[in-house]
Amino acid sequence: MSAAVNRRVTVVTAVHGPSAPFLPEAYASLCAQELPDGWEWRWVIQEDGRTQDVRPHVPDDPRVAFHQGRHGRQGGPGVARTMALAHADGPYVKVLDADDRLTPGALARDLAALEADPSIGWATSRVLDLLPDGSTAGFPGDPAHGPIERGAVLDFWKASGFRAQVHPATLLVRRDLLLALGGWMALPASEDTGLLLALSGVSRGWFSAEVGLLYRKWEGQETGQAPHADPVERAARMAVVEARARALASFGWRLPGGADDSDGSDDPRERL
Repeated sequence: MSAAVNRRVTVVTAVHGPSAPFLPEAYASLCAQELPDGWEWRWVIQEDGRTQDVRPHVPDDPRVAFHQGRHGRQGGPGVARTMALAHADGPYVKVLDADDRLTPGALARDLAALEADPSIGWATSRVLDLLPDGSTAGFPGDPAHGPIERGAVLDFWKASGFRAQVHPATLLVRRDLLLALGGWMALPASEDTGLLLALSGVSRGWFSAEVGLLYRKWEGQETGQAPHADPVERAARMAVVEARARALASFGWRLPGGADDSDGSDDPRERL
């Protein structure tokens, strides 16, 4: 890996036609990010399928790569993100959904956490819902700022009616760890929660109490559609998500390169 690539964050976005008009806002939020000297970001946009609806909204920027599915094949956002990993060549992968926006400083804060402590495999941050009228809304239950110990996300999720204490749409993860876990789960929905719980089973994480993402609420979003809440399918999704996370944890495999007993008391932003 070249020196330049070794200091690169690959931002991965899955997109389909209805969410494509939001790409310019996501792009603007990326352009507003400030990274430490020598670091850069690259944005890989992967269309779920192959239409004429997305390309007109893709920014004209050499840092942005746009890819489409072959022969119009669709597999959902998890498949699209995993396919995008073929073009992720840096040590870190950041999730940015097409309809969401990063807040200033979010990328640098995530990066600081992982660069400072090799036992931390992934980072998340506080989220605000971005409502159709432009206002924002938060919600209670965030963990404390700092490290999240292995298994804590799964325990909270199970005890809280399948609601994770951190949001998978804010994820920054070590690329090698992401690949080792097979990318996003092969599910029609909850594929990002499945990845988050798997990560929690094998690695410590980090939570930033500063808002890192504006999560857009709008009529066309996939999580707002009726099939997403179908109780039979949802129960099946949750069952396989939990079974995978618990199986990984039971094997005893952990992220190499750091001791699990690190107390994480320092704020890594002070040490990058």
